[in-house]
Amino acid sequence: MPDENTGRFPDPHDFQVPPELEGWEEMYPSHHLFSEDRADWEKAQFWFQDKIHAPEPMPPLDLLFQEAWQISLSQYTTRVFCIPPAQGIAQRMVGCYMYICAIAPPPEEVIGEKAALFEKRVFYVFAHYEELWDKWLTKFKALGEEMKAVKIPAELPKFVPEDQVLPVPTGCYASYDLIHCFDELVSLMIKGWQYHFEMLNLTYLAYLMFADVSRKLFPGISESAIGKMVAGAYVSMFKPEEELCRLARLAHSSPDVREILKSDDPVEDKIAGLEKTSDGKSWLEEYEKAKDPWFYVSCGSGWLHYEGSWITTPEIPYGYIKSYVERLEKGEKIERDLDAVARERDEIVAKYRELIKTDEDRKAFDDAFNTIRTIYRYAEDHLFWVEHWFHTIWFGKIRELGSLLVDAGMIDEVDDIYMFNRYEIPELLTEVATGWALGVDIPMRSDHYKAKAEKRKKILEAARSWNPTPALGVPPEEVAEPFTIMLWGITTDTVKEWLKGVDATSAEGASEFKGFAASAGVAEGPARVLKLLKDIVKIQAGEILVCPTTNPSWAPVFTKIKAAVTDIGGLTSHAAIVCREYGVPSVTGIGVATSVIKTGDTIRVDGDTGVVTIVKRAG
Repeated sequence: MPDENTGRFPDPHDFQVPPELEGWEEMYPSHHLFSEDRADWEKAQFWFQDKIHAPEPMPPLDLLFQEAWQISLSQYTTRVFCIPPAQGIAQRMVGCYMYICAIAPPPEEVIGEKAALFEKRVFYVFAHYEELWDKWLTKFKALGEEMKAVKIPAELPKFVPEDQVLPVPTGCYASYDLIHCFDELVSLMIKGWQYHFEMLNLTYLAYLMFADVSRKLFPGISESAIGKMVAGAYVSMFKPEEELCRLARLAHSSPDVREILKSDDPVEDKIAGLEKTSDGKSWLEEYEKAKDPWFYVSCGSGWLHYEGSWITTPEIPYGYIKSYVERLEKGEKIERDLDAVARERDEIVAKYRELIKTDEDRKAFDDAFNTIRTIYRYAEDHLFWVEHWFHTIWFGKIRELGSLLVDAGMIDEVDDIYMFNRYEIPELLTEVATGWALGVDIPMRSDHYKAKAEKRKKILEAARSWNPTPALGVPPEEVAEPFTIMLWGITTDTVKEWLKGVDATSAEGASEFKGFAASAGVAEGPARVLKLLKDIVKIQAGEILVCPTTNPSWAPVFTKIKAAVTDIGGLTSHAAIVCREYGVPSVTGIGVATSVIKTGDTIRVDGDTGVVTIVKRAG
């Protein structure tokens, strides 16, 4: 565990994991493990657990997304847009959890080379964002359609169909298709993540630049005031929730439809009931229109295969619609009040702008403000298309492959395919293709793969019960890397608290906690602590959401909660962005919120100062 006396965390090469996790290293590619041949470099870095992208033990195949973002995020910073002092983010796996480190700035001569390219490339994007976004969306939708079109063999036929042999042999058959389809899916996913970061780092950079200009012009300005000036955008990530509102209002206008959707019946029974009336049929048609693409949204973050999506778990959207219909009957407003957020933004911008005394300073402010207002929407726009729509397509295709492997006797359950990393799956597929090609009664290593999947599931389950150290290695004297602070919410003070070993036990007596003033406003009310994705349905109107980090698919709850508090995340994290967009007070990066706050506690959230106070304990 962290040692305050030595001022460091466990050595990444000497760190021990629980015995129940024995064999965990076999699950991941060797380049994602700490290794002796890189020991000097690895020991000199500060590694912290990435609870934003990998808050839970990592299934082997789901690591693909992490591999892809490590390359993409880093290359845009170092090689494409050449942000002068910034380098990439490195990843390592320890006991099924992912740790990352921000790499130190390059030598001065490299910084100079990058600076010469930086201004030309970055400011061109800032000036042409709207047209670049249209081009981005066009090519990304095309990429998703390409993935949808990848043909997964439904079966390996007893004999090749006649039309593939005569009058001219096709030359390639099911054995090739089986091996090729997975390679194609992986290539498309990596390409999608290359697109993912096309302008994302510049979004964060624009926020940093605007915040820096604001702090220089208005000494003492709060972070929440800066956040208010950025808020108010029409973005794709909120479109699924807007469709739910539209469907709820449509249902509210028809008594028959309204009553069916308000019932506690299973979704299939609701659909059967709706199909019996003309209004019900019309409503179902509208629901189907909304599904693609807007319900290709994960029930969680989009990063883990078992989260499901609104497509595969219709209980989620139907549950939200039921809640909306009930609220409409009470005369409540269910939509995000974008106009109110925009008015508040315009008022605070005007107030601060009046304080500027020179034309030069006014131009600096206006330029920075116009840039951030233009490009900042990318953070939530691209999020829907990549981590939700695109990933949902991927999960569907991988499950088709899993079904084929079940039919071939190689694994027991469809989702067991996720127990193998992306370098191992070609081995399974090649063995199946080979056995089919050789003929009948060919033995294959089915027991070997089934045993491996079973062992790995047990390791992952054991890892869920383990509370690993928040960091490894030697922390810097000061955490200064901007993305580490702005996105992950890791600060010098956060690291000091980790070194003290702050946990649920040592913090039980405390009643006040400090984090990031992520979204302005003050609210007091009962806490609802959520640690599991499935528990989001338990949120009641007027409660304060307390969670490790928010998920984009939770947007529908932000019109009913009073405030939000998270363990991790900085000023540009999703939690911060979505709360500002919904005008909900928020404090992010508390660290121990879900450990020390209990459901039912009355808490006060001050989104202006970043302070969360436990006013009264429950019971």
